Amino acid sequence: MSLRSVTPLFLSATLLATSALGQVETLEQPAPAAARASYPHATEPIGSVRETYDGVLTPEMAVNTFRNIDRLFPARTVPRSLAPMPLPPAAVPLVNVSFQVGNKAYDLIDYLYINKIAALLVLKEGRVKLELYRFGNSARTRWMSMSVAKSITSTLIGSAVKQGYIESLTDDVTEYVPSLSGSAYDGVTIRDVLMMSSGVGWSEEYTDPASDRRRLLEAQIAQVPGGALAVMKSLPRVAEPGTVNNYNTGETQVAAEVLRGAVGQTLAKYLSERIWSKFGMEADANWWLESPDGIEIGGSGFSATLRDYGRFGQFLLNGGRAGGEAILPSYWIREATTPKVLKGGTPLEYGYLWWTGTTPASREDGAYMAIGIHGQTLYVNPVAKVVVVAWGARPEPMAEYAIDDWLFCDAVADALKSK
Repeated sequence: MSLRSVTPLFLSATLLATSALGQVETLEQPAPAAARASYPHATEPIGSVRETYDGVLTPEMAVNTFRNIDRLFPARTVPRSLAPMPLPPAAVPLVNVSFQVGNKAYDLIDYLYINKIAALLVLKEGRVKLELYRFGNSARTRWMSMSVAKSITSTLIGSAVKQGYIESLTDDVTEYVPSLSGSAYDGVTIRDVLMMSSGVGWSEEYTDPASDRRRLLEAQIAQVPGGALAVMKSLPRVAEPGTVNNYNTGETQVAAEVLRGAVGQTLAKYLSERIWSKFGMEADANWWLESPDGIEIGGSGFSATLRDYGRFGQFLLNGGRAGGEAILPSYWIREATTPKVLKGGTPLEYGYLWWTGTTPASREDGAYMAIGIHGQTLYVNPVAKVVVVAWGARPEPMAEYAIDDWLFCDAVADALKSK
């Protein structure tokens, strides 16, 4: 497919992109503060959270729901900065990206259409190389992160280590969450949880109503204080802590409980104080709660604007500094985003709730990614100094037909290394 159907170019404050119907949309830069008072999608019909996880929403209803997830559950606001950090346009925009998957050639338009991308942002050294929106989204739209929230939770734990709220990742989680004492989490360290290697039994199937993941979701739907933690306390031990990795969204709720116990305040407030306001995020974000006025959901339910997700990636690319302060330990980003080794010597292609590179190019550059179901990605490449944010609008949680996001991001980074 050629680029004749979409030409994203900076024209003053305007960017052009192609909509899902092939129509040209005008994409304006972020609106001033006064225009943020009313959310543009607030009156749209949306689906239910069960329909979302079952993957039965229509494509149109999926879009509406994904940009209104704060209507699915009670949510806590993450206040924006009073001094937004500029994201100026690059002198030369990124117009196209070409790459190969096996013997087949793809380009930017293929990626947008095949992966059902609802918005895409590419930053190079903090400047906007590409910014486009589809399906009626705009710079004011907030979009769900799904498991990208896990990487945000991990980063906040790094901040708590920096401030001394958490003494060491080798501390047992029960030191910060005493109510887990007597459960399978006895003897599990914070590091084990960040590597999803607690040894606690868990099934992650999103569309299986009997899975542990859906049990956790049902606890959230019930909105009973302590319900999510009760699910985690009920799980069995199936392996020695630190020896086996098993992808486990519930593990990130344990991480959220550890963080809340360590810092003594809500995760939303802590995120705003340490990163969101200090680094210049321009819009309020939202974060799902386990129950009214309860704890945030550590592994999903975070929603923000495209540019603010980009700024979060830029915060990491800049070494975890914000407001002239080191928010994270000097070693944290590298340690959190590089492959680990389990007890017994088994290698693990996973960091601390961050995905490490799966392709030769991403491994060579030390690139890392936060990934959420339905097609959400936040990619950071420290060698190319590139951040890529993609919003997926795939109705199914796991889409086998999609182009590998790593290959697309590799192509973006390669195209920008010399520009």
